[in-house]
Amino acid sequence: MPYVNIRITREGATPEQKAELIAGVTELLQRVLAKNPATTVVNIDELDFENWGIGGLPVLDYRAAQAAKEPDR
Repeated sequence: MPYVNIRITREGATPEQKAELIAGVTELLQRVLAKNPATTVVNIDELDFENWGIGGLPVLDYRAAQAAKEPDR
């Protein structure tokens, strides 16, 4: 029984988007590893920004730093 945990920041993913993630991961496991979709469990955790960090920075600070590095469009 595969168990997949998807963690995303709390940014308003819609129920439809979450359903697409669940269906897509389930289909991928079936196609690549021949896992039974009936026994595949997918869990989506939404984390507040203050509980997520990248590269030693809170995610919002990291995003701001990355945006500052991008050339003007």
